[in-house]
Amino acid sequence: MDAGSLNSFSNLNGQSKWPLQEQLLLRRNSSKENMDRFIPNRSAMDFDYAHYMLTEGRETKQDQTVCSPAKEAYRKLLAESLNMNRTRILAFKNKPPTPVEHFPSENSTASVRPTNSAKPRRHIPQSSERTLDAPDLVDDFYLNLLDWGSGNVLAIALGNTVYLWDASDSSTSELVTVDDENGPVTSVSWAPDGRHIAIGLNNSEVQLWDSTSNRQLRTMRGCHGSRVGSMAWNNHILTTGGMDGQIVNNDVRIRSHVVETYRGHQQEVCGLKWSASGQQLASGGNDNVVHIWDRSMASSNSPTQWLHRLEDHTSAVKALAWCPFQSNLLATGGGGGDRTIKFWNTHTGACLNSVDTGSQVSALLWSKNERELLSSHGFTQNQLTLWKYPSMAKMAELTGHTSRVLYMAQSPDGCTVATAAGDETLRFWNVFGAPEVAKAAPKANHEPFSQLNRIR
Repeated sequence: MDAGSLNSFSNLNGQSKWPLQEQLLLRRNSSKENMDRFIPNRSAMDFDYAHYMLTEGRETKQDQTVCSPAKEAYRKLLAESLNMNRTRILAFKNKPPTPVEHFPSENSTASVRPTNSAKPRRHIPQSSERTLDAPDLVDDFYLNLLDWGSGNVLAIALGNTVYLWDASDSSTSELVTVDDENGPVTSVSWAPDGRHIAIGLNNSEVQLWDSTSNRQLRTMRGCHGSRVGSMAWNNHILTTGGMDGQIVNNDVRIRSHVVETYRGHQQEVCGLKWSASGQQLASGGNDNVVHIWDRSMASSNSPTQWLHRLEDHTSAVKALAWCPFQSNLLATGGGGGDRTIKFWNTHTGACLNSVDTGSQVSALLWSKNERELLSSHGFTQNQLTLWKYPSMAKMAELTGHTSRVLYMAQSPDGCTVATAAGDETLRFWNVFGAPEVAKAAPKANHEPFSQLNRIR
């Protein structure tokens, strides 16, 4: 079992700060504190020659008037041989060496061809680009209180209230505040359309809201016997996971919304993720188990049997991420007693790799543009770690949170990542960089049978 909530719900109503306000960070005046100075390049100096010029060199110059022409010619020849025709003693910069052309040609300039240079290494900012206050954020590892929708609006649950932060204009609005007997909010999840949002509650209910009109569309009851801590969308199917260990597929279009039930976890379901194809569902629980469910095996008459039961983790599994460039690759992260990231082939159920991160793994996100994986962590550094896949070499470690990072969400363009932590702050990181400009697709040939060889 992993460490769960570290604060009580007793102070959810007394918010000390207005939520989602940007923190003003004092910056030092670098122009006054970081004074630059010239430092001589000692490797480019000849200290013996410098000593000679400062001592005997002056006397030699004074005696040049009485030297005979033969002695003067000998002195110049000797100076050239010993490289003493220099005027500067201190050297601040080395001159670049003259390029040597080993294979001269008649037109050497025209013969030079540009070579394909290596891809420049992407700069990864080490600090967050924006920090917002998130007062009364519930510090509970098993909940999912942050989600970034396709409409570029971020939803975050703070106590009994769900707030919406519009990334296009940085505006904040309150969507709903639930009553104390129903709250707090235990999960939020945007529908694929970026307009509708599901809100899971501590009393086992799930509310569906229209964010455009701020109107509640329906309340779904009877799914679970206790709080709903995880949710995932698959088109019009909303999958919910509860503290009762059950996973329920809800068709939000119909009155009798429960269409399938998955039973396999013995404790709370804290992670749910559908694959991009919508065919496979990954679930992680506080029983240290990961299940892979196949939609084709689902049945409305009886509980569905899992496709794979993965029991290699030794702590709660909340972090789940399907690979965007390999459909059958799933990454999972274990809690404080496990601290590993594991990679699975979901067709065979085989564990492909396991990496010890050294701390609790709370969330995982794949880059949409590169073969990279981002993980968020708890004690001791409360950091974000960027990994290169498949070598799993660390590319960067981003710190700033002063308490464990609990929730992580990715912007629709895949460039920015938002994190919320127990320190009651919401931070934005430009970790994945700007996507490359896609090359223009060639014009389609609309001529019939254009792929066939012509017959003369």
